[in-house]
Order: sequence, then C-alpha cells, then structure tokens
Amino acid sequence: MKKINNHVPLILLGLYIVEFIVLAFHPYDREVWWAENITILIPVALLVITYRWFRFSNLSYVLMGLFLMYHTVGGHFTFERTPFDVFSQFLNSLHLGFLFPLGRNNFDRVGHYFVGVFAYPFAELIYRKKIVSSVKTALFFGIIALGFWAAFYEIVEMVFAIQDGGSAGQAFLGSQGDVWDAQKDMALDILGAITVCVFFGWRLKLTKKIDVKDN
Repeated sequence: MKKINNHVPLILLGLYIVEFIVLAFHPYDREVWWAENITILIPVALLVITYRWFRFSNLSYVLMGLFLMYHTVGGHFTFERTPFDVFSQFLNSLHLGFLFPLGRNNFDRVGHYFVGVFAYPFAELIYRKKIVSSVKTALFFGIIALGFWAAFYEIVEMVFAIQDGGSAGQAFLGSQGDVWDAQKDMALDILGAITVCVFFGWRLKLTKKIDVKDN
C-alpha cells in the first residue's frame, strides 16, 4: 500500500503560518482582520487536531492550503482593497460582467470561486470513511455540503455587518454596492465546487490506496 507523503501538508502548514504572521502586522483594519481570520483559523485548527486520525490526500491539502493562503491576503487588506487591478482587468476582458462587473475589485469573487475546492476534501472524507460507496455520490454530497456552507457564510457576514453597523461590518460584508452580491457569491462557491469535482473527481478512487494509520 502506498503511504501518504507527510511532507506536503507540513510544508503547507509552515508556509501558512509564516504568511499569517507576516500579514498580521499592520492590517488595514484590525477588526476586519480578526473577523476574516477567525473563520480560517477554525478549519486550520481542525485539520491540525485531526491529522493524527485522518490524513487527506496531498491533492486535498494543496487545494485547501492555497485557498487558506489566498483568504489570508484578503484579511490583511480587506477583500475590497486587495491589490488586484491586473487580474480584475483580465476578468473584465472575458465579458463576464454579471459575476465580475467593471469597476469592481473582484478579489473576493475569485475567492468565492476558490472556496469550491473544499468540495473535494469533503467528498474524499465521506468516500474513504465508507459513508458512501460511490465516487459520484461522494462528489455530489461534496457539492451539496459546499453549497450549504456558502449560504451559512453569507448569513454570518450579514449578522456581523448588522451587529457592527460601521465600516468594519461593511468591509467584512464586501458587497461593494452590489445588491445581488450574496447570491453571486453563493453561485461562484457552487460553480467552483462543480469545477474541482469535474477536474479531480477521477482521482478520488486513488485515495483509497493511501495507507493511513487507524483508517
């Protein structure tokens, strides 16, 4: 049986910790920084705590690690103010104005699409734990679970914005004046989940070959 390469998740964790420490200095808004990073520190802590009992594939760790590092950048600058002009212009050139409108910092929209990568680790978890026996079923539930999380996170943003009632709440909400921001964010979350499942779903069967202690 092929053993999982332990170096990949540890390297990713090290890179994330370094980035987190560097970007913890002088963020644009400390209150927003806390709000954005608490939602990230929770899954990081869970991954670290459960690592001894369940180790995802390296693909899952890479996908999750890249998103966590991307989100940490947004927490430092706030998603509305993160330097993203070149990429925003590229997205605008694709004429996807409905999702990536002109004159808007689309760093958060790309981030929401990137959230979809978590559908794959969830599918891997329930497939390797034999909660489901079919790869297609696992991927389907991965997309459904991601959609639920997308809706839940939008509710969290709304509650924080209402409770704060100030600039920090608006920065965390990140709607940038778009009345359909929440719906577009959820659509991109789900679209990202579908994309990662289509591209990497075939690899899910390979994850059963990983020899994991106590699994």
